[in-house]
Amino acid sequence: MIYFAFLALAVGLGLPIAVIGGALGQGKAASAALEGMARQPDSIGKIQTAMILGLAFIESLVIFTFVFLFLLKSQLPADPAAVLTALQSIK
Repeated sequence: MIYFAFLALAVGLGLPIAVIGGALGQGKAASAALEGMARQPDSIGKIQTAMILGLAFIESLVIFTFVFLFLLKSQLPADPAAVLTALQSIK
């Protein structure tokens, strides 16, 4: 029973935590890139390319979390009675 509770908690809180972390990371990356572009206008192309690549990596981590949480959600039983029967069969 504890397993299903922790699994439901992971599914319910995992994606929001990943999205918040990804948003903070993307904001920090964009802020640093814009600051670098303002200081060195000659290297805007290089900084912009590195920023877009970094944003893609950060976003891919959030997408991987999204897929992983869907896989975890499939492990949760759809019927609460199935959990009770599983627990009763253990005794």
